[in-house]
Amino acid sequence: MCRLLRALSRQGLNVSYENKTYSVRLNKLKQDVPVASVLLPEDFLVEAKALNQLALLASMQHPAGGCVCGACATPDFHPGDAGVAIGSVIETENMVIPAAVGSDINCGMRLHVANLTIEKFLAQRDKFVELMKGDYFFGTRDVTMSASTMRALFQDGVLGWVDAMWKAPTGSFVKSDFAQLAKEVDRIFLNGSMEGSWKKAPSELVPDEGVVRDGGLATIGGGNHFVEIQRVDKIENRRLAHLWGVKEGQLAFMIHSGSRNVGKYIGGAWRDKAKAAWGKSVKYPDSNIFPLSTNSHPELVASYLQAEATAANYGFMNRLLLAELLRLRLRQVFGDIEAPLVYDLPHNITLPQPVINKWVTRKGACPAFDNQPVIIPGSMGASSYLCVGKSNPKFLNSASHGAGRQRSRFELTRQGASYTKEELGLTGVDCITLREERRIEEAPVAYKPIQSVIDVQVEAKMIEVVATLSPILTFKA
Repeated sequence: MCRLLRALSRQGLNVSYENKTYSVRLNKLKQDVPVASVLLPEDFLVEAKALNQLALLASMQHPAGGCVCGACATPDFHPGDAGVAIGSVIETENMVIPAAVGSDINCGMRLHVANLTIEKFLAQRDKFVELMKGDYFFGTRDVTMSASTMRALFQDGVLGWVDAMWKAPTGSFVKSDFAQLAKEVDRIFLNGSMEGSWKKAPSELVPDEGVVRDGGLATIGGGNHFVEIQRVDKIENRRLAHLWGVKEGQLAFMIHSGSRNVGKYIGGAWRDKAKAAWGKSVKYPDSNIFPLSTNSHPELVASYLQAEATAANYGFMNRLLLAELLRLRLRQVFGDIEAPLVYDLPHNITLPQPVINKWVTRKGACPAFDNQPVIIPGSMGASSYLCVGKSNPKFLNSASHGAGRQRSRFELTRQGASYTKEELGLTGVDCITLREERRIEEAPVAYKPIQSVIDVQVEAKMIEVVATLSPILTFKA
């Protein structure tokens, strides 16, 4: 460990390690910059690039006023392609940082359970898989909506969409149970409804009238996004499991996806706007990441937060529709199955603090407030976990959003063909995809051991495990 810390110091990082937590800051900075905490088991790989990204993010200040006043990272911590480490959580005052959220706005997790045994499911597996491949990969789903419904979706998220569709359902969802969907709103973080504006959405998705055929809605997306059929293997907290309707032996389905092209459109536009708003005579930040200050540009801060909320509403809806397509197919194949929602929560998002002009921004981390469900997936060859948050202030009331990568997609794509299934961890993995490289890029060997990621967070009193789920089959786009 001492050798590692000396090596990091030579790279300009002041790092210490105690109680499974790294404390990191840049050597050259003043003492008023917050020290960032990174929760990592001692045997986990420590990447200097990720530590440097977090230290730079923690040091950000706006010349007009505004700073990062707290920073930490969860144990799925690893470098991010856009300069922000995955697993980073920051608290800011008098400024927001669009690039700290990035373009996959409201990437998040959704979990349903169904009173259907694995044996009954596997007996009809092939029929079900073919139907879902049509919906997820071949475009047999019909997400046609009226222009007014799309505006309601962007404006008010799940609440707006349910209200509009209940009155006049369209497409694949004419058979949906809208009373059930309305009841499940309470099991979505923030009720799946943020203060968006349809005027911030891509113009082609919000015409004045007519119908909208959005090819991106109800799609899984690339990278580590997935839809997975699982089995509830073990209940650890019987009281909460009963309260949330989770039982051992149930079928479950877990969804990891975000705001797709809408998030890319809004995230990319606001990275550019933040840079354009930077003072012409002021030195660029070392990270090349640009914040927006409430002191110099309050109107831009408000406009960005509304735009982010607009994309977040779309992300909530994307997961809901992915789940609803699956639930409708379950009912088509297996009969009248309720398959209720357990919870839906975001990862990449900016949320206000109780104090005015303070925000917490999470990038590849999820809220973990007291008594709030937390969904932490493993790889497609490992268990996933339903947990409950414990509101740990040291880690800004957050938890990891998964296991975290330990090998890059580039490395696996380049070398994967020479590995055996056993070496990739793909033995016994049922992955439904049209792209063989996706199976290799997302192979279990690419990810950190999920059990260690969970254990260290339980020990740190960030979460408590409620149930463990094992994968049956995984859809990867």
